[in-house]
Amino acid sequence: MSTIPMVSHRPFQSLHPLSLLAQLISRHASGCLNVTSGSTTWVIYLDEGKLTYASSSTDPFERLDRHLRQLSRQVPGLVSAVRVQVRLLFETSAENCLATSADHQAIRWLVGQQYLNVPQATLLIEELAKEVIENFLAINEGSYEIVEKREFEDYPRLCQLDLRPIVEHCQTQLRRRQNGKTPLTQRPDLLGSRSTPQPESAPYKASNDYSVSTANSKEFRRTPAEPSVKHRYTIACIDDSPTILQAINAFLDDTSFAVLMINDPVKALMQVVRSKPDLILLDVGMPNLDGYELCSLLRRHPNFKHTPIIMVTGHTGFIDRAKAKLAGASGYLTKPFTQSELLKMVFKHLT
Repeated sequence: MSTIPMVSHRPFQSLHPLSLLAQLISRHASGCLNVTSGSTTWVIYLDEGKLTYASSSTDPFERLDRHLRQLSRQVPGLVSAVRVQVRLLFETSAENCLATSADHQAIRWLVGQQYLNVPQATLLIEELAKEVIENFLAINEGSYEIVEKREFEDYPRLCQLDLRPIVEHCQTQLRRRQNGKTPLTQRPDLLGSRSTPQPESAPYKASNDYSVSTANSKEFRRTPAEPSVKHRYTIACIDDSPTILQAINAFLDDTSFAVLMINDPVKALMQVVRSKPDLILLDVGMPNLDGYELCSLLRRHPNFKHTPIIMVTGHTGFIDRAKAKLAGASGYLTKPFTQSELLKMVFKHLT
């Protein structure tokens, strides 16, 4: 079947996503459906009417990381160090919809590095597609274009999925949400802040469907050989708040890290000297000895002239950042922050 012809960008208009997908399936279309509604763009890749990948411009790497964390229950090799490495390698501030989605490139990299096998990647792609398409089906206006498959140098080819059952599943979920039978899930907790519900324009509830019993279940559960962790990093967390220390410890609960929690800034210097951590997370607002002073003291010690020191604070002003830089801080992390933001900062300075 030949690829569908490329069409010019359709102007902003009333859209019927379900009908649009049905037409593409029935025509055995090959190409990329590119839809824009409001500030969001969806890209749905098809090959002979089969789905090869679906993504959207709304936090694609947050979405991918969420599903990878869920999948890590079945695939132990997907430790946080690997997930952060994926984001550092592939996450970009803006994606070109005429190029293969960066999040799909990240999945291909995980397969190439043997963190995932093809059945696992296929299941991951299917679960991502359910979330993306469910949101897509909720829109009623926008603009779209269909781009020929041959226009892409690197078209998604990891798998081909039957789009019909995926759409049916999404329609059922969407009706339940619209009828108020299924509550919206909450965003991951932010350190120091309450979690907030997702807006109705982007409903999502994880299906927890990563331990399915399918024809590929045996192959799915046969995880690839887990790469050995080359280095177990010691992270020193200095904060007078036990709650903050416990939260950071939970965020860094991974085989890649050994976390040293220190709640007394006066005794922190000697404890850090004894443990010789690879990186130090240092709270700014502590009694008796604030973070800036402690950072300066650490920088004067010969063992810590080049150790990454990340200042953690609720202050975001220019003066605060300048003080951190003058004290010799390597980075600045503002509260509240998510687990992925913390891990990105940590691995940025460890690598």
